[in-house]
Amino acid sequence: MNEIPVESVPSLLLRTVPESGKFIAEKYGMPAGQAVLAEDSWVDLYEVLTETLMEPLVLPQLRRSDPDGELLRRCFDFLEQVVDHSSEHVRGAVYFEVLEPLLNPGTLVEDSFPYMKERMRKGTLEMLDSYDIEVPGVTDRR
Repeated sequence: MNEIPVESVPSLLLRTVPESGKFIAEKYGMPAGQAVLAEDSWVDLYEVLTETLMEPLVLPQLRRSDPDGELLRRCFDFLEQVVDHSSEHVRGAVYFEVLEPLLNPGTLVEDSFPYMKERMRKGTLEMLDSYDIEVPGVTDRR
């Protein structure tokens, strides 16, 4: 699979998860399609992942008793494409703005694991291992 250029990550988010468009437009005060082409959107990738993906879409869905599985699959499909990006900027944004929030109290890691694919699962397991955290049903899959 070809790696997406760093500056195209916000556009990939919008294409993969169109629901993020509302939040991207609000963040930048312009239509989402224009905003993802602006330099600020990839430079601000940490904020973009938090404010347009995790806080408004992923975390609320994971906390629901009946999450929208299709939406979560698309969110994690996007993350799968960037989780082990060659750019430290992109990897760091995914690690700090996506993986670490899944450690918040509750069952976010367990609830998100079924939506993750190979690279995202690997990154999650490495993060849990680095923090020496055992999660039944997740860390025993190593």
